[in-house]
Amino acid sequence: MGAAGGWRAGAASDTGLLRARNEDRYWVDEERGIFLVVDGVGGHAAGETAAEIAVETIREQLAEAEGPAEERVRRAITDANNRIFERAQDAEALRGMACVLTLAVVDDGQMVIGHVGDSRLYLIWNGGIRKLTPDHSPVGEGEDAGEFTEEQAMLHPRRNEVFRDVGTRPRDAGDGSFVEVRRCDFKPDAAFLLCTDGLSDLLPAAAIREIAERYAGEPEQVARELVEAANEAGGKDNVTAVLVAGGEFRGRGSGGTLEARARHATTRMRMGNSGESAAGAARSMWAGRAAFLIYGVVLGFLLCAALLATRG
Repeated sequence: MGAAGGWRAGAASDTGLLRARNEDRYWVDEERGIFLVVDGVGGHAAGETAAEIAVETIREQLAEAEGPAEERVRRAITDANNRIFERAQDAEALRGMACVLTLAVVDDGQMVIGHVGDSRLYLIWNGGIRKLTPDHSPVGEGEDAGEFTEEQAMLHPRRNEVFRDVGTRPRDAGDGSFVEVRRCDFKPDAAFLLCTDGLSDLLPAAAIREIAERYAGEPEQVARELVEAANEAGGKDNVTAVLVAGGEFRGRGSGGTLEARARHATTRMRMGNSGESAAGAARSMWAGRAAFLIYGVVLGFLLCAALLATRG
């Protein structure tokens, strides 16, 4: 479906500069249009265990489930939650383990997003960037409500607190306060980015968009550049990025964009020349009419003078 749908996907993940292990996980199924990032939460190996269970469960459930994409996404995330919770009861070292995640399923020109926590999905289109997932955190809610600027939220001491997670207690698929699900358009000239907070806590949206628009046909390269930029900005957490580019998405520096701009400039130049020719023709027309009128006046004056002389 990746080739048929026209999109291309690439991912990168890194431990960062301060953490001992990487508790982030991701899953890319380009053929079926399924993309997932997971950020594990918990001490020792618990966070990465929760993230691995989430990826495994969601992959299994989406492979077997039928029905509308929204229902499949909600059920898959709920099953992952309950499996993580059950596993945590079996070992003291795993108690309290959980994760946050963002899942996107591309479906017939649209995407269905399932989201819990403070990982994110950004839509990049027409020179802009838009966050499509709310942050389930006190600071994230304040930012979404306009109480904090993006910079203030990034620097806030409670930035990493979340009030929704996957795994700390049993959930039901009908619980509307658990998984945030939405459907939106995915145009062929757009791209979207799934990322953990190790990226969004260190790079503002404008910087993310700027790097994403360097896309020149290799989404994995852009994902690596985003991860590297987060590490250069401090690398205080694990960082994961998954970029999915529509078949007609073009970065600002890509050859396709440069060709389009050249064609646009040529068209403008031709239109300009045509306008100048039309203006010149109009000026010539009015000059000809003025000369004709003057000639008529002079001729009339001479005829009158001749007639008066004859009568005299």
